[in-house]
Amino acid sequence: MRYLTIPLVALLAGCATVPNGRIVDSGPIRSDGQAMLDQPTRVGNVVVTPKKVVEDSRCPINARCIWAGRVVLTTRIDGAGWRETVNLTLGEPATTHGVGLALTLVEPGKIAGSSAPPAPYTFGFKPR
Repeated sequence: MRYLTIPLVALLAGCATVPNGRIVDSGPIRSDGQAMLDQPTRVGNVVVTPKKVVEDSRCPINARCIWAGRVVLTTRIDGAGWRETVNLTLGEPATTHGVGLALTLVEPGKIAGSSAPPAPYTFGFKPR
């Protein structure tokens, strides 16, 4: 019986790693702490990937509101030897696996009365 052996290097081709060898999905990883949906970015010692906007109830920037609203973003976080998906809320720090992280920026802002399609979201993250 013959065994097919594939070098480990071939299996990992096209993948990116974070410290201590954690494998994340293939593709480039930004290093500025900002990303669009499904685009990974490095934030401190982890790689963060925004996956889905769960809620965007922010008040439009050209309106007066009683409540400012909020943004909740499903986010995948890859650390050294672990991966977790959490919901982050704009402006509220979160901690997972001893790593503090905050969603600090969501653009574009909403505009009341606009009929133009919204621009794609951009998210900013900072370590906490």
